Amino acid sequence: MTEPDYLGINRAAWDHRTEIHVDSAFYDVPGFLAGGCSLRDIELAQLGDVTGQRLLHLQCHFGLDTLSWARRGARCTGVDLSPRAIEQARRLARQAGLAADFVCSDVYAFEASAQASFDIVFTSYGAICWLPDLSRWAAKVVQQLAPGGRFHMVEFHPVYDLVAGYGYFHRDAPDIETEGTYTDGGDRAAVQTKLATWVHPLGDVVQALIDAGLRIDSLREYPYSPYNCFDGLEEREPGRYFMQQAGHDLPLTYAIAGTRLDG
Repeated sequence: MTEPDYLGINRAAWDHRTEIHVDSAFYDVPGFLAGGCSLRDIELAQLGDVTGQRLLHLQCHFGLDTLSWARRGARCTGVDLSPRAIEQARRLARQAGLAADFVCSDVYAFEASAQASFDIVFTSYGAICWLPDLSRWAAKVVQQLAPGGRFHMVEFHPVYDLVAGYGYFHRDAPDIETEGTYTDGGDRAAVQTKLATWVHPLGDVVQALIDAGLRIDSLREYPYSPYNCFDGLEEREPGRYFMQQAGHDLPLTYAIAGTRLDG
C-alpha cells in the first residue's frame, strides 16, 4: 500500500490557512505594517541583539517573525513549505520596506548556497509537530550554521499534547485530523483542513540536536503560552496564558539554545 502524501496534505492545509491568517486579528498585519513587532518576550530575551547577524528562520509561515527580526537588524532568510505563505511573505516585505529572502521549501529539502552559512538558525511555536523525523531536522539545523553559530527554538511543550488527548512519545504514524485553525474564534469553524502531525517528547528534541553535533547551552520551560491558541487558557498576566491540571500550572512552552562548535 502506498503511504499517503503527508507533506502534500500539510502543504495544502497551510496554503488554505494562510489566506485566513493574513486577515486575522490574531496576526494583526496592519499593526505590524504600522511598526509593530510580532516577536514575544521569550525569544527576544533569548536571542538579544541580532544586528548584522545572518538569520535563517525555518518554517516561517508568511514571514511576520522573519520580518520582525529583519526590522531589528538581522539579515534574514525565511523558509516555508507553503507557496502561498511565501508569496504573502514577499508581498509583506515589500509593503513594510524590509529586506529579507524567502524560499519555498520543506525543511528537509532546503539547501542554502555554500556561502550562506548562518549565524543564527531560529524556529518557533508549533513548528516541529509537522515533521516526522527529528534526526533529519536537527542535521539540517546544524548543517546551515556557521562554526560558532547559534540555534534558538521556542516551542509549545509536549505535555500539552498529552493533556489534549494525544500521545506523549513519538510514533512513526502521524495523527490525521480535520480541524479548524487557531486564529480568531470565527475562523476555527471556517477553516476545516486535513492535517498530519507528529508528537515529539522533549527528550527526543534535545537528543536529536546533540546527536547532530550541537552543544546545548540552555533549556528552559515556561508555565505559559504567549498566544491564546488553545482551549482552556487563562490570561493571568498580560500576554501570558496559563493552564492548570489538578491545581498546578502546566508547562506550556520551552526554549532551547545551542552552539555549533565544529568547523
